[in-house]
Amino acid sequence: MKILFAVAEAAPFIKTGGLGEVAGSLPVALQRQGVDVRVIMPKYSAIPEHFRKEFKFITHFQVPVGWRQQYCGLEEMVYNGVHYYFIDNEYYFKRATLYNEFDQAEQFAFFSRAVLESLLHIPDFQPDILHCHDWHTAMIPLMLREFYRQDPCHFRIRTVLTIHNLKYQGVFPREVLLDILGLSEDFYQNGVLEFHGAINFLKAGLIYSDRLTTVSPTYAREIQTEYYGEHLEGVLRERSDRLIGIVNGLDYDVFNPDKDPYVKYPFSSSPDAKQKNKDFLQKKLGLPEKSKIPMLGMVSRLVDQKGLDLLAHVLEEILALDIQFVVLGTGDANYENMMRYFAHKYPQKVAARILFDDELAHQIYAGADLFLMPSRFEPCGMAQMMAMRYGTIPVVRNTGGLSDTVIPCEEDPQNGNGYRFYNYNAHDFLFTVKRAVQLFREDQQAWDHLMQNAMNSDFSWDRSARAYLELYDEVL
Repeated sequence: MKILFAVAEAAPFIKTGGLGEVAGSLPVALQRQGVDVRVIMPKYSAIPEHFRKEFKFITHFQVPVGWRQQYCGLEEMVYNGVHYYFIDNEYYFKRATLYNEFDQAEQFAFFSRAVLESLLHIPDFQPDILHCHDWHTAMIPLMLREFYRQDPCHFRIRTVLTIHNLKYQGVFPREVLLDILGLSEDFYQNGVLEFHGAINFLKAGLIYSDRLTTVSPTYAREIQTEYYGEHLEGVLRERSDRLIGIVNGLDYDVFNPDKDPYVKYPFSSSPDAKQKNKDFLQKKLGLPEKSKIPMLGMVSRLVDQKGLDLLAHVLEEILALDIQFVVLGTGDANYENMMRYFAHKYPQKVAARILFDDELAHQIYAGADLFLMPSRFEPCGMAQMMAMRYGTIPVVRNTGGLSDTVIPCEEDPQNGNGYRFYNYNAHDFLFTVKRAVQLFREDQQAWDHLMQNAMNSDFSWDRSARAYLELYDEVL
């Protein structure tokens, strides 16, 4: 079986979030299952030079973009046993940012068509399945059907599209249809691409892909409802027989409490390594070094989706408890300023770092006692799994992948690995935090059992890879 991932980003070359994590980890796990998996992505100028100098040139060719013919170079690198191919065009990918450029419709229309043209030039590899990810590559299944149906190199290829976050869809003016995509007005008139007077790249992928996946079973059900469906719930309900949710995994080589280079005290070094990491984190962040005070952690984008509006309503009440609170992340200015305000008001209780710092993130996972994740919606979520891997107990809302990965200890004391609250309500969140803090203070045996359950939860990519392998078998 041969699979080609088409994706806008992939670790370790470049990543902005969960999409890059998945594209960097899942192919390696699938290789371990005996699948020939390769990845194709843009050659961004922001990819570190130590990687770029290892890329090997394969060939170059022309790619149609509407009425234009654009240069495309094809380069390759093998990393962790996986072949990565890079689409080179400096006009589209020599940018300061990956996304949200003024011409991103043209950027990713070019990339999608270049992926299909590359299949004529990659030596000794013909994929059985093109696995596309998010709106950036969602036009590929339509382009494959429309432009390559008579081509013997393409006509047997099947397509899978994974939705990592339905909120991001690639919605552009109607003029893009002919000028950029080279498609007739029929695709607007018949509703395939039409979306409230504009066109929608993701919608095309939902209609034309052979199979659809998303990143948790609960999210797969949620996005078929009006509340979560982002105006595409009707299309998703129509294709529900082709839609499946598979929870993302963690790279256990990266998130390994016994060997993590960012963690000061490896968990295998001593029985009290968790406590030592907490002491280290308190000292590093300038908080009082008190072992008996529960430390609440948050590593997150500071935006409404992550439940920051709930936190804003009750943070004063949370801080009235005898706790410490550490937060790491960037986002909306009002939430960034809120965190700075509370850190200034309660310097003995709050440490706020408004930045991106991977090392500190790992140290928060390793040193905190509780991890807060009150998301409004969460397709999968990986931070709660990272926290549990290091024995930090998540407090999450019952939505998406949080529902699929966190077993509430109050409902299942034997198997529980965290806390869940159900209504999107600030005081439901507050009362759940209070109960978790109370358990930490009053029942050490129950807390230790909860920590062990969290650390023993299986979030490895091998589990997820087996589910994808079953899906690929069905598609073929």
